[in-house]
Order: sequence, then C-alpha cells, then structure tokens
Amino acid sequence: MAESLADYRRYLDPRTLAKISSLELRARLIVEGVMTGGHRSPYQGVSVEFAQHRPYTAGDDIRHVDWKVLARADKVYLKQYQQETNLQLILVVDASESMGFGSVTVDGGVWTKYDHATALAASLSYLAVHQADSVGLAIFDQQLSRYFKPSSAPTQWKLVASELQQVPKWNKTGIGRVLDQIAEKVTHRSVIALLTDAFDDLETIKKGMRHLRYKKHEVIVMQILDPQEIEFPFEDVTLFKGLEEAGQLITEPRALREGYLEQFRLFNEGLKKLCRGMNIDLRQFNTAEPLDVSLSQFLADRSAATR
Repeated sequence: MAESLADYRRYLDPRTLAKISSLELRARLIVEGVMTGGHRSPYQGVSVEFAQHRPYTAGDDIRHVDWKVLARADKVYLKQYQQETNLQLILVVDASESMGFGSVTVDGGVWTKYDHATALAASLSYLAVHQADSVGLAIFDQQLSRYFKPSSAPTQWKLVASELQQVPKWNKTGIGRVLDQIAEKVTHRSVIALLTDAFDDLETIKKGMRHLRYKKHEVIVMQILDPQEIEFPFEDVTLFKGLEEAGQLITEPRALREGYLEQFRLFNEGLKKLCRGMNIDLRQFNTAEPLDVSLSQFLADRSAATR
C-alpha cells in the first residue's frame, strides 16, 4: 500500500506534471492527491456568519459555546450560525513576464512559476465548483487582461482551466492597479486568491490590497517562487537576463549571492509585514515541491484557522 501511494505521489511532482499538456488533467491529479489526504476547501467557514444564541443541551458540541456569555451570565449558550449563499472565490493569476521564469526539468523541459500558478488555480476551481461554490477568474500582467464573472456551474472550472492554458503576452506587472480594478468589479463579498510572485512595488500592492479589504473581501496571497530565486545556487560566470525590461548582466554570481539573498529576504519580510498588518493570509509555494503536498498543507492550515 505504501509503495502504491509513493508511486501515485510521483505523478504529482512538478517535473512529471510538466509532461502533461492538459491543465484539466493536471488539476484532477492534484485534487485526487489532496482528497486522499481528506483535507477540506481553503475557504470552508469563510461564509459562516453568527445568527443567534440558544441554550446548551446535553450532547451539543462545546466548540460552539459562547465563553464570554458564560463568564458574564454564568449560563451556557451556544452560538448558532447561518450560511451565506453563493460563496465566491475569485482567482487572480499573475501572467506577467517574471512568472515565465522556471527551472529546467530532468527531461529538458521547463516548469515555470506560471505553470505552478495555473495548476494551483485550476485545482482550487475544481474543489470550489464541486463544493457548489462560485468561482471567478482574473488574469493580469500590467493590466487586467481577462476577467470572468463567478459561476457555480459545473462547466465553470473547465472554463477556468481553458483560459489559464492560453499563452500569456509576458508583459510587465501592475499588481496594485489590477487589485484596484478587481475591488471595483467584485461587488459580492468574496475570497480573493492572488497567485503571483509578488515582484512589484510593495506600496502599490498595499494600496490595492487595502481597497479589497475596505470592500470586506478576504484576501489570500499565494506567493509562487522558483527554487533558483530562493537559493541562488549559481556558481560559474552566468548571463542573467532581466525580466520585465530589466536588461541583462554577465557576472560572477558568487560575488552577488550574499547581497542578492539579503535583498530577497528584506523583500519577503516586507511582504509578510504588509499582509500581517491587513490580516491577509500569505503562503509561499516552491515550484519544486509536489503540488498535492503544498496544497494539502495549505488547505489543512486554512481549515484549522477557520475552526
């Protein structure tokens, strides 16, 4: 059994998924891996709102006891909740040039950050639609290039997968501006999942996120990074080609490594501080890690947090 599971997990490695041309199939494989672990949706519980109290009776779940009422009135009451209809998940996927960066796989292919983002987005869409929730999609670079209104139709996730498979134009990025546009477009309170490397000016990102939070949306940032960006493993003289009009440079990477890693650390610390200050869930995804593992952990953490 253990050997069979290990063999199954091998097919969820990004290097193997890179060989699968169909994003729908990639997503199905990832979701099967997630469901095998028994994890729930990342937005489970977001749509639950307090309705009223009722007296405790024997056998009730004590997790719903209102401890503040107990302390104040010395009586045990339970919180009752009501479920909102039509919970919306809006997937906001970065298709700028920096997302086209990737590592070469063993068979000579490339698994990019955009590949990783689209696989995650399609998987989340699949989970949401099968939970009867609505899913919308926004794809952007320096502007919002495509937007699809949320729907709970069974065919919606296929639409999402189809659109994500379109080859991006690889322009510069404009995260803050796009978040502003989405805040104006999405009128129903939603979960906004931003899939990006977040390589943009943090102040402009902050403004866009503040706009979304002002409109009462919950925001999740799924920061997607390549292991080469995280570790900077280069040793020999290397030609670095800048993305998004950053030029290129031939240099000795060992002389740059310490400075690069420090700047990388400072940037990520700034992003963490920004998200923490607005109660935004920030998760980092390494494109070298199996998607079912990282997504399962993310879903488990989200489920625990909502409980």
